[in-house]
Formats: sequence, structure tokens, C-alpha cells
Amino acid sequence: MSLQKLKEARLAQGISQTFMAKKLGYSYPSGYANIETGRNKLSLANAKKIADILQMDVNELFFWERVTRNE
Repeated sequence: MSLQKLKEARLAQGISQTFMAKKLGYSYPSGYANIETGRNKLSLANAKKIADILQMDVNELFFWERVTRNE
């Protein structure tokens, strides 16, 4: 997972950490900022919410490579 990619995607859309925190239900911007800096682990549910807010695919935003199934 690339937290730098998350930050870059947020900034590219002009979205503040305060806005993200409110959308995710945090009382303070630091709740979201701690995710972006890696201080707090990101749950799958919040990863999906963040991707939705940024209008991105969760895999594109959080995973470096596509996982394929070899058969």
C-alpha cells in the first residue's frame, strides 16, 4: 500500500484532511492524518470509503500491483 499515493490523490483533487476526517466520521482532522502518515492502520472499510470519496478504485489507490490468479 502506498500512503504517498493516497496523499497525492487527495491533494490533486483539492480535498483537505479536515474534509476527509469529517466524511470518515472522525472528530478531528488528526484522525484522518494519522491514517495518511501511517500512524494508524487503515481498515478495509475505511479504505473503501476513502476510495469512494476520491472517486477512485480501491485497488488502484491502495495496491501497487494487480493481484492475478494463476491457474
